Amino acid sequence: MDPWLIWLIVSAVMIVAEIFTLTTALGMLGVAALITSASAAAGLSTPFQFLVFTVVSAVTLVFLRPVAVRHLHQPQTERFGVEALVGQAAYVVSDVTGRDGRVRIGGEEWSARSYDETLVIPRGATVDVLEISGTTAFVYPRE
Repeated sequence: MDPWLIWLIVSAVMIVAEIFTLTTALGMLGVAALITSASAAAGLSTPFQFLVFTVVSAVTLVFLRPVAVRHLHQPQTERFGVEALVGQAAYVVSDVTGRDGRVRIGGEEWSARSYDETLVIPRGATVDVLEISGTTAFVYPRE
């Protein structure tokens, strides 16, 4: 079997393994094996093929892997579900106290409690959603 074909198979195996592991290291080694396959097809001897593989692997793992890992582990910028409701304005449907009440947030009606238990927020007021716990929104009146 030709050396370039062996390097190509090694490259394919590493890239497929990368898809299942998401470590970024196997993908970098797969790219190095792909480049080495091209050098083997160009007629480089076996020691030089290993040198190409080593150099390309080292360069990609040292310089490209930190960038790739940083992109994989970025904090979530979008909020979804009930987390997206925190900070939204709500309309008071029925008086909100420290024990009960109802508000409308984005067209949906939620049970609500005043964040400050001593406050009574009258019907028709606009409030800010400070926290969601289960199906209850904790709200505070807008100034």
